[in-house]
Amino acid sequence: MVVINRPKSVAINAPRMCQPIGAIWATLGIHGSVPLIHGSQGCSTYPRNLMTRHFREPIEVAITSLHEKATIFGGAINLKLALSNIIARQHPELITVITTCLSETTGDDIYGIIKAFKSENNEHTKIVGIHTPSYVGTHVIGYDNAIKALVTQLADPKTAPNGKVNIIPGMVNPGDVLEIKHILTEMGIPGLYLTDISQTLNAPLRLPKPHFPRGGTTIQEIADCPNSLGTIPLCKTEGQGAANYLQEKYGVAAKFGDLPIGVESTETFIANLTALTGKNMPESLIDERDLLVDAIVDSSQITFGTKVAVFGDPDIVQGITRFVYELGMQPIHVMTTLEGGQFAQNMQTLATMYGAEAEKQNIIVGGDLYDLHQKIKETRVDLIIGDSKGKYISKDEGIPLIRVGFPQSDRFGYQRKSMVGFRGSLQLLDTLVNTIMDAKEP
Repeated sequence: MVVINRPKSVAINAPRMCQPIGAIWATLGIHGSVPLIHGSQGCSTYPRNLMTRHFREPIEVAITSLHEKATIFGGAINLKLALSNIIARQHPELITVITTCLSETTGDDIYGIIKAFKSENNEHTKIVGIHTPSYVGTHVIGYDNAIKALVTQLADPKTAPNGKVNIIPGMVNPGDVLEIKHILTEMGIPGLYLTDISQTLNAPLRLPKPHFPRGGTTIQEIADCPNSLGTIPLCKTEGQGAANYLQEKYGVAAKFGDLPIGVESTETFIANLTALTGKNMPESLIDERDLLVDAIVDSSQITFGTKVAVFGDPDIVQGITRFVYELGMQPIHVMTTLEGGQFAQNMQTLATMYGAEAEKQNIIVGGDLYDLHQKIKETRVDLIIGDSKGKYISKDEGIPLIRVGFPQSDRFGYQRKSMVGFRGSLQLLDTLVNTIMDAKEP
């Protein structure tokens, strides 16, 4: 097993995005919310472009439009003016102030500016400051920072226990959130989602167009999260900050596991729900699990021994890698752009658990798609699993690409699909098997 850490000082076709994108994603899962980027104009244009192409929904992001003068003297005037305009024109229930490279480098005190603005204008609109310096981490860290900031600044433990389970979905599709809701509904467990994009970023077309899309987590629900039975982040990297905070500050138990893709990880997720609520897996979910197991058995002669390369966000890569091991596949190359953490160790643990030939696996941490491409040239694979940026390797090498993760700019309807839970895993398995069969056709 070869672990490659930061093989070079430049990035070539890096499948990574900046922290503010994760914070925007988290904000758009809150009902009546407006994300406000405290930075230059391009810091809102780039996220809007990526997210609009992925979700096929209009993505509204406000910007303070910092220029040379604000860079020198500070952006307080721009930020206050932007807040005034948003409140006057959109009347939101929540505004998140999301920092960027520029505002972090100039050192703007966003909390002080927000406090002064509210005092000067006697304003009661909820405004949450989120630090997301783009020059460190990636979009998954921005999401984690945003959820923690929302919980830290809005949580209110004064009410009675609510009997709910906090679910932090991470940067997964609206279809994935709906599948998690399905599991909780089947178990009779009320969920509190931090945050919920299942409708806000997958909204029906209806006229007259509502001021804000339906759905999303309310501010009142976020305030109620310290009164829940526990917290389960679907993605460890994209929810551990808030989960640990709620556990340490309010005694809300945190339960961790891999992203529930495949049999074992989904069973672990359900076991965590059982541990928090005492409710066991119902017959309906047992049927869904056994249908997945049946499909795995039926397709084993097709999937067994298939060599794959997996890249993307660390939690998605780990969940997918465990699933392909369950299918008898061989993950030859696994890569994430997020540096540090436990990624390499987790990959090594999975290889040992499933009896894989560790010496044949390359683990790339903090790399880019150029690094992955070179490894694929050295050791070819049968499938590539990752986001749409992998299409260049796919075309150059004639290897099919299975699209998972964010962003997906060249596929329609992807945001409605699910890869989590037993039913989502079954859909993913069907796609994998059919792609392998197509590739083997003469």
